[in-house]
Amino acid sequence: MISFASAFRIKYGVLKSIKNNAIIIPTRTSRLTRYFRVSRIFLHTLLGITLAALVFPLSSKLFKLRLIKWWCRHLLEAFNIRLVSHGNLPPPYQTASNIMFVANHISWIDIHALNSIIPTRFIAKSDIQSWPVFGYLAKKSNVLFISREKRQDAARIVHATNRSLLDGDTLCLFPEGTTTDGTEVKPFKSSIMQGAIHANAVIWPVAFRYPLKDGSANTEIAYAGETTLIESIQLVLQQKETVVELHFLVPIATAELTDMDKDRRKLTLHIEHLIKDKLRL
Repeated sequence: MISFASAFRIKYGVLKSIKNNAIIIPTRTSRLTRYFRVSRIFLHTLLGITLAALVFPLSSKLFKLRLIKWWCRHLLEAFNIRLVSHGNLPPPYQTASNIMFVANHISWIDIHALNSIIPTRFIAKSDIQSWPVFGYLAKKSNVLFISREKRQDAARIVHATNRSLLDGDTLCLFPEGTTTDGTEVKPFKSSIMQGAIHANAVIWPVAFRYPLKDGSANTEIAYAGETTLIESIQLVLQQKETVVELHFLVPIATAELTDMDKDRRKLTLHIEHLIKDKLRL
């Protein structure tokens, strides 16, 4: 019988990185190691649910952000995911305000990786609400949900983005509207960028990358295509160590831009090119 991982690689044909005709496969964990990780993740998730249900309603905004950062950092540790950050790092969350990070999107790990550096309010697809456990935690962490299938929802989310930034929040937008396997960056959608422009926010491009030891893309880590959340988690558990790189590019102060440069389509395309250039895609 074919194992799940083997069948998945055969089906999608993108879960092996090839360089100089050599197949690069992430080092696999033992079954005992996976059981140990699962137990840590299970207990840590229960703790997250408890905090979200009992502590969040009684917490100040800053204390809630501190808990989110702590919880996400330890979740990465439970999965043995190593985070490496480069470039123009953001300020401490206690002083961050009116900032919108704009990034390419590869995995559910992206959210926890950024949160472990600076806790952020995410703009995400509405179907995340139906995810087991993580959907509940997303709602409790005040995620802004958007239904991309409904054109009329765009105006609502632009207004909500603008209001959130003016209130001093730090947001994150994945303008591709979907995930990739890390070997490409899909065209960025520009509508939500208007909310940040109206708020005179700082737009901070971030490039996510999951490298293997040889420097090629770790496509097994991608939560893309028809992969389910459970399948994606299983693939992460099978890797001995996963590395996620966050490249923080130069922030863009929209208040200092000319009226021409504030055009949302032009600005969105500029940010898309910045991220592609950084990832050499």
